[in-house]
Amino acid sequence: MNLMPRTPAIRLPHDAKAGPTKPAVRAVTVSKLGLTETDHFVEVGSCTGAVTVSAARRAGRVTALERSGSKLDVTRKNLAANDVPLSSVDLVEAEAPDELPADADALFIGGSRNFEAVLDHAVETGVQRVVMNVSRLETAGQAVQAFRDRELLDEVLQLQASHGYELAGATSFESDNPVYVITGGVEDEASDDEEVAS
Repeated sequence: MNLMPRTPAIRLPHDAKAGPTKPAVRAVTVSKLGLTETDHFVEVGSCTGAVTVSAARRAGRVTALERSGSKLDVTRKNLAANDVPLSSVDLVEAEAPDELPADADALFIGGSRNFEAVLDHAVETGVQRVVMNVSRLETAGQAVQAFRDRELLDEVLQLQASHGYELAGATSFESDNPVYVITGGVEDEASDDEEVAS
């Protein structure tokens, strides 16, 4: 018997054409962000709000940046559909890196537009956990190199999820597009000093 409380499923009744981060990828992404109730989480490119909803259930503060006003409105509607109080999420219509807060603990980059400038901001402000999801191979290579050049890179995962469906009375599988999950962040100097001392 499972005694752990179950996290409610995320509902996305409002569409933003670009589509949400798929549930399996979202689960890995949120896990890599390691959010706690004291964290300020920032998402660049909130789109449907799927990751924003997940983060709002874990982080103390959430900022969602989206350059498209119509997509930001979709984020707002999907937050409401998941009973996330709009007062708990700062929705910002801006093109990153403009308007990015300087006190983020964790940052998710959901799109590739201006990602290098966003990574520069992460380095300048000391963001400890940065995750970027990429679906195109060429962009993934550029992003990995950008993380590496800024000494942010910890790990690169390639995720391929497949979903079962009935075919002629048996189960067959249909796969989602592969996604690269690039993780890293600015190392905490205090932690480095403790390791040297021990």
